[in-house]
Amino acid sequence: MTENLPEHADRLWTAAEPKRSYDVVIVGGGGHGLATAYYLARNHGVTNVAVLERGWLAGGNMARNTTIIRSNYLWDESAGIYEHALKLWEGLEDDLGYPLLFSQRGVLNLAHSLQDVREGVRRVHANRLAGVDAEWLDPEQVQEVCPIVDVSPDVRYPVLGATYQPRAGIAKHDYVAWGFARAAAAYGVDLVENCEVTGLDVRDGRVTGVRTTRGPIAAGRVALSAAGHSSVVAAMAGVALPLQSHPLQALVSELLEPVHPTVVMSNAVHVYVSQAHKGELVMGAGIDAPNSYRQRGAFHVIERQMSAALELFPIFARAHVLRTWGGVVDVTPDASPIVGLTGVDGLYVNCGWGTGGFKATPGAGWCYAHTIAHGEPHPLNAPFSLDRFTTGALVDEHGAAAVAH
Repeated sequence: MTENLPEHADRLWTAAEPKRSYDVVIVGGGGHGLATAYYLARNHGVTNVAVLERGWLAGGNMARNTTIIRSNYLWDESAGIYEHALKLWEGLEDDLGYPLLFSQRGVLNLAHSLQDVREGVRRVHANRLAGVDAEWLDPEQVQEVCPIVDVSPDVRYPVLGATYQPRAGIAKHDYVAWGFARAAAAYGVDLVENCEVTGLDVRDGRVTGVRTTRGPIAAGRVALSAAGHSSVVAAMAGVALPLQSHPLQALVSELLEPVHPTVVMSNAVHVYVSQAHKGELVMGAGIDAPNSYRQRGAFHVIERQMSAALELFPIFARAHVLRTWGGVVDVTPDASPIVGLTGVDGLYVNCGWGTGGFKATPGAGWCYAHTIAHGEPHPLNAPFSLDRFTTGALVDEHGAAAVAH
């Protein structure tokens, strides 16, 4: 695949020194923060922007995910924003002028029980009504798409069928971050690393700036995009977010020959497996139950997900684990994101994506940028306002799209 790799300059962007004031300060230099900065400049002409990252750009969840991209969520609100993201993904390499290794290899969500089948068929019909590509496959068709899945009827978790989204796939996560960072910097956005936000300044109900380890910075608007630490940062302005943060673990195997042509997910055995461009198997499962900000988790979770993978793929029995990692995911009560205004004038929040943040990157950035530029939500993120937890207009995606991402 070397012919598809970029030729890197010494640096893709210039490390910026923070200025004393900006029109917009974005807290969090991950995928969503970088995408928001890019679309603020590209779509709205707002270029006096700083992205503040306490470590290195895209060193948090953007570097700690499994890169799956899909839009086959149950509810119209979720399908709308994720499908918008997927359409952006389909043209993103050309838009950014940077290779992302976006591979539309499809995603299978396996059904192992009659209840799984009912839920899967329901979701296929809901997706089609929402304009999302979706198919229902029988076991023989599942094996045609992914020949290495064990569809024998006498196994512990027989495959009774699967939902299939052909346009779904994977991308190279660090290339995505570099592409957005490079493009945002080209518009004049300041990308400031090693700059931790330690406080938010609020006067007469309006945010006026941020305090950082590199000094105070005045801001006309402040946009939070800090994933698992969003509740900590928002609390600095007196805003309570209904979030719980958990570690989410994943692992990769040693390099293997190409054997796994798609992405396979199973809620019953709670694992999902794809094969990266270089050849390693990428596996993930559900979140660790305890609340934590640690970027690592418990061994028994990894042990269970490897056992689950072997239920579906006996061919991988001799594969060796190369490395494991964990990200800190932020989960809301209805398993849907919060994107929009807060009770503090000029303070915006983008959080609560749980385990679905990577796939939403361009769509979330697009809608969040619109919200910041206009002071009101884009129609696609309007249902994901913070006040839905007081009005009761929830978007309940718990389990609606199989394995919770």
